[in-house]
Amino acid sequence: MPRIAYDLIHPERRDTSVVFASPHSGRDYPWTFLRKTLLDQHSIRSSEDAFVDQLFSAAPKLGAPLLLAGAPRAFVDLNRAADELDPALFEGVSSRGHNPRVASGLGVVPRVVSNGRAIYRGKLPLSEGQRRIETYWRPYHAMLRKLLDQSSAAFGEAILIDCHSMPHEAMDIAMRSGMRRPEIVVGDRHGAAASNEVVDRIEAAFAAEGLHVVRNVPFAGAYTCQAYGRPSKGQHAIQIEIDRALYMNEHMIRPNGNFEAFQRVLKRVTAEICEIGRKSEQLAAE
Repeated sequence: MPRIAYDLIHPERRDTSVVFASPHSGRDYPWTFLRKTLLDQHSIRSSEDAFVDQLFSAAPKLGAPLLLAGAPRAFVDLNRAADELDPALFEGVSSRGHNPRVASGLGVVPRVVSNGRAIYRGKLPLSEGQRRIETYWRPYHAMLRKLLDQSSAAFGEAILIDCHSMPHEAMDIAMRSGMRRPEIVVGDRHGAAASNEVVDRIEAAFAAEGLHVVRNVPFAGAYTCQAYGRPSKGQHAIQIEIDRALYMNEHMIRPNGNFEAFQRVLKRVTAEICEIGRKSEQLAAE
Protein backbone atom coordinates (compact mmCIF):
# COMPACT_ATOMS: atom_id res chain seq x y z
CA MET A 1 0.00 0.00 0.00
CA PRO A 2 1.23 3.56 -0.65
CA ARG A 3 2.75 5.10 2.46
CA ILE A 4 0.63 8.23 2.86
CA ALA A 5 -2.81 9.47 1.82
CA TYR A 6 -1.57 12.96 1.03
CA ASP A 7 1.19 15.49 1.56
CA LEU A 8 0.22 19.01 2.61
CA ILE A 9 2.70 21.84 2.24
CA HIS A 10 1.72 24.90 4.27
CA PRO A 11 2.80 28.46 3.53
CA GLU A 12 4.53 30.36 6.30
CA ARG A 13 1.84 33.01 6.00
CA ARG A 14 -1.44 32.05 4.38
CA ASP A 15 -2.62 35.32 2.87
CA THR A 16 -4.77 34.23 -0.08
CA SER A 17 -8.03 32.32 -0.37
CA VAL A 18 -6.52 30.11 -3.09
CA VAL A 19 -5.84 26.41 -2.46
CA PHE A 20 -3.81 24.34 -4.93
CA ALA A 21 -4.30 20.58 -5.19
CA SER A 22 -2.78 17.87 -7.35
CA PRO A 23 -4.81 14.63 -7.10
CA HIS A 24 -2.98 12.69 -9.83
CA SER A 25 0.73 13.35 -9.23
CA GLY A 26 1.22 10.59 -6.64
CA ARG A 27 4.02 8.22 -7.64
CA ASP A 28 4.33 5.74 -4.77
CA TYR A 29 3.94 2.36 -6.52
CA PRO A 30 4.72 -0.31 -3.90
CA TRP A 31 5.74 -3.75 -5.05
CA THR A 32 2.69 -5.27 -3.38
CA PHE A 33 0.59 -3.33 -5.89
CA LEU A 34 2.82 -3.78 -8.92
CA ARG A 35 2.89 -7.56 -8.59
CA LYS A 36 -0.90 -7.62 -9.04
CA THR A 37 -0.84 -5.77 -12.35
CA LEU A 38 -0.35 -6.73 -15.99
CA LEU A 39 1.79 -3.63 -16.50
CA ASP A 40 5.45 -2.91 -15.86
CA GLN A 41 6.70 -0.12 -13.61
CA HIS A 42 6.90 2.28 -16.55
CA SER A 43 3.60 1.58 -18.31
CA ILE A 44 1.54 1.91 -15.17
CA ARG A 45 2.67 5.53 -14.84
CA SER A 46 1.10 6.58 -18.15
CA SER A 47 -2.04 8.02 -16.54
CA GLU A 48 -0.09 9.82 -13.80
CA ASP A 49 0.17 13.62 -13.87
CA ALA A 50 3.92 13.32 -13.58
CA PHE A 51 5.80 16.35 -12.19
CA VAL A 52 2.68 18.52 -11.77
CA ASP A 53 3.48 18.75 -8.06
CA GLN A 54 6.87 20.22 -8.99
CA LEU A 55 5.38 22.65 -11.48
CA PHE A 56 3.21 24.19 -8.76
CA SER A 57 5.74 23.82 -5.96
CA ALA A 58 6.05 27.61 -5.57
CA ALA A 59 2.47 27.93 -4.28
CA PRO A 60 3.34 27.70 -0.55
CA LYS A 61 6.06 30.35 -0.95
CA LEU A 62 3.41 32.58 -2.52
CA GLY A 63 0.97 32.22 0.38
CA ALA A 64 -1.23 29.26 -0.64
CA PRO A 65 -1.37 25.67 0.65
CA LEU A 66 -0.49 22.85 -1.75
CA LEU A 67 -2.23 19.48 -1.28
CA LEU A 68 -0.62 16.51 -3.05
CA ALA A 69 -1.88 12.98 -3.51
CA GLY A 70 0.12 10.25 -1.82
CA ALA A 71 -1.31 7.35 -3.82
CA PRO A 72 -0.96 7.17 -7.61
CA ARG A 73 -3.96 7.52 -9.87
CA ALA A 74 -3.67 3.92 -11.10
CA PHE A 75 -4.22 2.80 -7.49
CA VAL A 76 -7.07 5.16 -6.53
CA ASP A 77 -8.41 8.15 -8.43
CA LEU A 78 -9.04 11.10 -6.13
CA ASN A 79 -10.85 13.00 -8.88
CA ARG A 80 -13.75 10.54 -8.87
CA ALA A 81 -16.68 10.09 -6.52
CA ALA A 82 -16.26 7.42 -3.84
CA ASP A 83 -19.23 5.48 -5.24
CA GLU A 84 -17.90 5.32 -8.81
CA LEU A 85 -17.08 1.63 -8.49
CA ASP A 86 -16.60 -0.37 -11.67
CA PRO A 87 -18.69 -3.58 -11.88
CA ALA A 88 -16.24 -4.88 -14.48
CA LEU A 89 -13.46 -4.67 -11.87
CA PHE A 90 -15.07 -5.48 -8.53
CA GLU A 91 -16.83 -8.64 -7.48
CA GLY A 92 -20.33 -8.06 -6.15
CA VAL A 93 -20.80 -4.59 -7.67
CA SER A 94 -23.79 -4.12 -9.96
CA SER A 95 -24.28 -1.42 -12.55
CA ARG A 96 -26.04 1.74 -11.30
CA GLY A 97 -26.96 3.35 -14.57
CA HIS A 98 -24.61 4.53 -17.29
CA ASN A 99 -21.56 6.41 -16.06
CA PRO A 100 -19.16 7.14 -18.95
CA ARG A 101 -16.12 7.36 -16.67
CA VAL A 102 -16.84 4.02 -15.03
CA ALA A 103 -17.80 2.41 -18.34
CA SER A 104 -14.44 3.39 -19.81
CA GLY A 105 -12.59 1.82 -16.86
CA LEU A 106 -11.81 5.09 -15.10
CA GLY A 107 -13.77 4.82 -11.88
CA VAL A 108 -12.55 5.62 -8.39
CA VAL A 109 -10.30 2.55 -8.65
CA PRO A 110 -9.26 2.49 -12.31
CA ARG A 111 -9.44 -0.68 -14.36
CA VAL A 112 -7.23 0.74 -17.13
CA VAL A 113 -4.49 3.29 -17.71
CA SER A 114 -4.10 5.44 -20.83
CA ASN A 115 -5.04 3.92 -24.18
CA GLY A 116 -7.32 1.46 -22.41
CA ARG A 117 -4.56 -0.86 -21.18
CA ALA A 118 -5.82 -3.18 -18.44
CA ILE A 119 -4.19 -2.90 -15.02
CA TYR A 120 -5.33 -6.22 -13.53
CA ARG A 121 -5.60 -9.84 -14.60
CA GLY A 122 -9.09 -10.25 -13.23
CA LYS A 123 -11.57 -8.85 -10.77
CA LEU A 124 -10.77 -7.54 -7.28
CA PRO A 125 -12.74 -8.17 -4.10
CA LEU A 126 -14.97 -5.25 -3.18
CA SER A 127 -13.22 -5.05 0.19
CA GLU A 128 -10.01 -4.04 -1.61
CA GLY A 129 -11.71 -1.09 -3.27
CA GLN A 130 -13.36 -0.04 -0.02
CA ARG A 131 -10.01 -0.20 1.79
CA ARG A 132 -8.39 2.10 -0.76
CA ILE A 133 -11.26 4.58 -0.49
CA GLU A 134 -11.17 4.62 3.32
CA THR A 135 -7.37 4.80 3.54
CA TYR A 136 -6.60 7.31 0.79
CA TRP A 137 -9.69 8.91 -0.78
CA ARG A 138 -11.50 9.97 2.39
CA PRO A 139 -8.47 11.51 4.18
CA TYR A 140 -7.49 13.47 1.06
CA HIS A 141 -10.96 14.90 0.59
CA ALA A 142 -11.42 15.58 4.29
CA MET A 143 -8.27 17.71 4.21
CA LEU A 144 -9.29 19.42 0.97
CA ARG A 145 -12.64 20.36 2.45
CA LYS A 146 -10.93 21.63 5.61
CA LEU A 147 -8.60 23.86 3.60
CA LEU A 148 -11.49 25.33 1.63
CA ASP A 149 -13.50 25.90 4.81
CA GLN A 150 -10.51 27.72 6.31
CA SER A 151 -10.30 29.98 3.27
CA SER A 152 -14.01 30.73 3.41
CA ALA A 153 -13.83 31.56 7.12
CA ALA A 154 -10.75 33.78 6.78
CA PHE A 155 -11.35 35.50 3.45
CA GLY A 156 -15.06 35.14 2.76
CA GLU A 157 -14.35 32.99 -0.29
CA ALA A 158 -12.36 29.95 -1.42
CA ILE A 159 -10.71 29.30 -4.78
CA LEU A 160 -9.58 25.75 -5.53
CA ILE A 161 -7.09 25.21 -8.36
CA ASP A 162 -7.18 21.51 -9.27
CA CYS A 163 -3.91 20.90 -11.12
CA HIS A 164 -3.61 18.32 -13.90
CA SER A 165 -1.71 17.49 -17.06
CA MET A 166 -3.04 16.18 -20.37
CA PRO A 167 -1.43 13.94 -22.99
CA HIS A 168 -0.28 15.89 -26.02
CA GLU A 169 -2.23 13.49 -28.23
CA ALA A 170 -5.47 14.38 -26.41
CA MET A 171 -5.43 17.66 -28.29
CA ASP A 172 -5.69 15.84 -31.62
CA ILE A 173 -9.46 16.04 -31.07
CA ALA A 174 -9.23 19.81 -31.10
CA MET A 175 -7.00 19.79 -34.16
CA ARG A 176 -9.47 17.68 -36.13
CA SER A 177 -12.23 20.15 -35.33
CA GLY A 178 -10.18 22.99 -36.78
CA MET A 179 -9.10 24.53 -33.46
CA ARG A 180 -5.59 25.69 -32.74
CA ARG A 181 -3.96 23.17 -30.42
CA PRO A 182 -4.57 24.32 -26.82
CA GLU A 183 -1.68 24.33 -24.38
CA ILE A 184 -3.83 25.03 -21.31
CA VAL A 185 -7.43 23.96 -20.74
CA VAL A 186 -9.29 25.74 -17.94
CA GLY A 187 -12.37 23.84 -16.77
CA ASP A 188 -15.22 25.32 -14.75
CA ARG A 189 -17.97 22.87 -15.75
CA HIS A 190 -19.35 25.45 -18.14
CA GLY A 191 -19.81 28.06 -15.43
CA ALA A 192 -21.28 25.75 -12.79
CA ALA A 193 -18.10 25.48 -10.68
CA ALA A 194 -16.69 29.02 -10.67
CA SER A 195 -17.61 32.60 -11.48
CA ASN A 196 -16.67 34.07 -14.85
CA GLU A 197 -14.68 36.80 -13.10
CA VAL A 198 -12.38 34.30 -11.39
CA VAL A 199 -11.99 32.11 -14.48
CA ASP A 200 -11.33 35.10 -16.74
CA ARG A 201 -8.47 36.20 -14.50
CA ILE A 202 -6.98 32.70 -14.41
CA GLU A 203 -7.12 32.46 -18.19
CA ALA A 204 -5.51 35.88 -18.45
CA ALA A 205 -2.63 34.80 -16.19
CA PHE A 206 -1.75 31.93 -18.55
CA ALA A 207 -2.35 33.99 -21.70
CA ALA A 208 0.00 36.73 -20.42
CA GLU A 209 2.80 34.12 -20.61
CA GLY A 210 2.05 33.50 -24.28
CA LEU A 211 0.19 30.23 -23.71
CA HIS A 212 -2.84 29.30 -25.80
CA VAL A 213 -5.75 28.81 -23.41
CA VAL A 214 -9.21 27.38 -24.03
CA ARG A 215 -12.10 26.80 -21.68
CA ASN A 216 -13.85 23.46 -21.03
CA VAL A 217 -12.79 21.73 -24.28
CA PRO A 218 -12.14 18.85 -24.07
CA PHE A 219 -11.88 18.87 -20.26
CA ALA A 220 -14.58 20.73 -18.34
CA GLY A 221 -13.72 19.44 -14.87
CA ALA A 222 -14.54 16.16 -13.16
CA TYR A 223 -15.59 15.15 -9.64
CA THR A 224 -13.53 17.70 -7.71
CA CYS A 225 -14.99 20.67 -9.57
CA GLN A 226 -18.46 19.18 -9.34
CA ALA A 227 -18.19 18.51 -5.61
CA TYR A 228 -16.51 21.73 -4.47
CA GLY A 229 -17.53 24.36 -6.99
CA ARG A 230 -20.25 26.51 -5.41
CA PRO A 231 -19.78 29.98 -6.94
CA SER A 232 -23.09 31.27 -5.56
CA LYS A 233 -21.63 30.62 -2.09
CA GLY A 234 -18.23 32.11 -2.86
CA GLN A 235 -16.49 28.77 -3.40
CA HIS A 236 -14.88 28.36 -6.82
CA ALA A 237 -13.28 25.21 -8.24
CA ILE A 238 -11.25 25.37 -11.43
CA GLN A 239 -9.50 22.48 -13.17
CA ILE A 240 -6.24 23.28 -14.97
CA GLU A 241 -4.94 20.92 -17.66
CA ILE A 242 -1.42 21.47 -19.01
CA ASP A 243 -0.08 19.94 -22.22
CA ARG A 244 2.64 17.54 -21.07
CA ALA A 245 4.77 18.23 -24.14
CA LEU A 246 5.51 21.68 -22.69
CA TYR A 247 7.72 20.26 -19.95
CA MET A 248 8.25 16.50 -20.24
CA ASN A 249 9.08 13.61 -22.52
CA GLU A 250 5.85 11.65 -22.30
CA HIS A 251 7.32 8.41 -23.63
CA MET A 252 10.20 8.39 -21.14
CA ILE A 253 8.21 10.10 -18.34
CA ARG A 254 11.09 12.47 -17.72
CA PRO A 255 11.39 16.27 -17.59
CA ASN A 256 12.50 17.64 -20.94
CA GLY A 257 14.96 20.45 -21.62
CA ASN A 258 12.23 23.06 -21.17
CA PHE A 259 11.20 21.91 -17.71
CA GLU A 260 12.98 24.54 -15.60
CA ALA A 261 11.96 27.40 -17.90
CA PHE A 262 8.34 26.25 -17.85
CA GLN A 263 8.46 25.86 -14.08
CA ARG A 264 9.43 29.54 -13.88
CA VAL A 265 6.47 30.37 -16.14
CA LEU A 266 4.17 28.45 -13.82
CA LYS A 267 5.59 30.27 -10.81
CA ARG A 268 4.58 33.60 -12.35
CA VAL A 269 1.14 32.24 -13.23
CA THR A 270 0.74 30.86 -9.71
CA ALA A 271 1.63 34.26 -8.26
CA GLU A 272 -1.05 35.93 -10.40
CA ILE A 273 -3.64 33.35 -9.34
CA CYS A 274 -2.76 33.89 -5.68
CA GLU A 275 -3.43 37.60 -6.17
CA ILE A 276 -7.02 36.79 -7.14
CA GLY A 277 -7.56 35.47 -3.62
CA ARG A 278 -6.15 38.49 -1.78
CA LYS A 279 -9.37 40.32 -1.06
CA SER A 280 -8.72 40.41 2.67
CA GLU A 281 -5.68 41.01 4.83
CA GLN A 282 -7.02 38.67 7.47
CA LEU A 283 -4.87 35.55 7.76
CA ALA A 284 -6.39 32.14 7.26
CA ALA A 285 -7.14 30.03 10.27
CA GLU A 286 -4.31 27.75 11.31
